[in-house]
Amino acid sequence: MNTRVAAVAELERRIGYTFADRDLLERALTHASVGDGARAVRHNERLEFLGDRVLNLCAAERLMALDPDAREGEMSRLMANLVNYHACSRAARAAGLPDAMRLSASASKVGARNSDAVLGDACEALIAALYIDGGLEQARAFFQTFWADEFERVDEPRAKDPKTQLQEWAQGRGLPLPAYDVIGRDGPDHAPCFTVQVFLIGFGPEQGQGRSRQEAEKAAAQRMLLKREGPDPDASQKDMS
Repeated sequence: MNTRVAAVAELERRIGYTFADRDLLERALTHASVGDGARAVRHNERLEFLGDRVLNLCAAERLMALDPDAREGEMSRLMANLVNYHACSRAARAAGLPDAMRLSASASKVGARNSDAVLGDACEALIAALYIDGGLEQARAFFQTFWADEFERVDEPRAKDPKTQLQEWAQGRGLPLPAYDVIGRDGPDHAPCFTVQVFLIGFGPEQGQGRSRQEAEKAAAQRMLLKREGPDPDASQKDMS
């Protein structure tokens, strides 16, 4: 059994469901970078569209069941904390999606497999596939399992996005602000894939990908944040502009 086949089997074990339609599962696990936008490659973007709606339904159902007297405004606030790409990416990692996904070599090289945005999209695609293959009950079961921790911390303040975190961290060390540069744009107009490089004095550049420039910048910033425990930049580098 090759590594990816084992990863897909592990994914199904974790979610407690075996797909009858194997092609559907494969499509849910295929990133748009595979085939460089070729129409012959069936990727997961259409499934993301459906999965987002199913996810919102499951979350709304659960919130109403937990507090039948909650006002609409309060439920909307809680929904924003439950349904976002950070929560989806955490669910994706818990389910074992990163190893099971299909991505192009270039997307994997720039860290797309561990990108919150990419994993969040894949999670929505998987929810859609569960809905199509097993019905709403299967999608709901996935949601209740992998969103249990999200409900435990639903009232906590929302985390700052990676670009804000990186900017604040750089300022705290007296470094110039991070600089971002778009170095690539692939795919068709309706489904572009941007590659962005982030530069921070004292550290090597990092790259990230996303369906928009903003998503790609956040992915690149997230990779740069992983270097925060590295050595301090030397004084001469800090003075550079």
